Amino acid sequence: MKHVIHGLATATAISISGLLASSAPAQAYQVDCAILLCLAGGWPASAPCAHARAVFIRRITPWPIEPPLQIWRCPMGVSFNDPSPMSPMERLYDITFRDPPEPQESTPIPLVRVQADEQADIDISGDAFDFVRSIRVYHIQYRQHENRDGDCNRSDSTRLGSYGVQGDYRWTRSNVGQVPTASDLRIPNGCGSYFYRSVFVDWRDHAGNYGSEEVRY
Repeated sequence: MKHVIHGLATATAISISGLLASSAPAQAYQVDCAILLCLAGGWPASAPCAHARAVFIRRITPWPIEPPLQIWRCPMGVSFNDPSPMSPMERLYDITFRDPPEPQESTPIPLVRVQADEQADIDISGDAFDFVRSIRVYHIQYRQHENRDGDCNRSDSTRLGSYGVQGDYRWTRSNVGQVPTASDLRIPNGCGSYFYRSVFVDWRDHAGNYGSEEVRY
């Protein structure tokens, strides 16, 4: 079995070409494997990737605010009785689309803790998986107003959700000054009354292309 990923661009091209040709129902495959593949490939136009992206965004839609990619749910380390060795990304495609499990409609999906110690079941510390660590989730909570004495009262409870080396997920303190400009956050000059609350997620695919989504609530 190959232990080194032979260039993420090549692996993604193999995976996404299979995605576009796949006729499997959107609910039939392991969705976190699909999110991983589709995110790496820049969310190509296909039914599986449309479903994967919808789940990715739904997870950051309050409440609760979950990790949008739960890589520990994607069994990349599964071994196959295949005479030809496969790279991790090729195994990932195999898990996701070639032999999809039947949907378990009657089994409820448990809520995921906002902080997750679980990790990918293979080593993803290499550059090929930098796109996983590029995902950032900003829970923006900002308010300002001027009181009767003319003082400006500001409240900023913004937090940042990010991924560790092996795909573990953590929340840390942040502030609106760290929020990317792609967000609709626009704090007025001075101390005009202003309230903003949203969840903003951004990422870069394997080629470095930037993407983002924001959910107001």
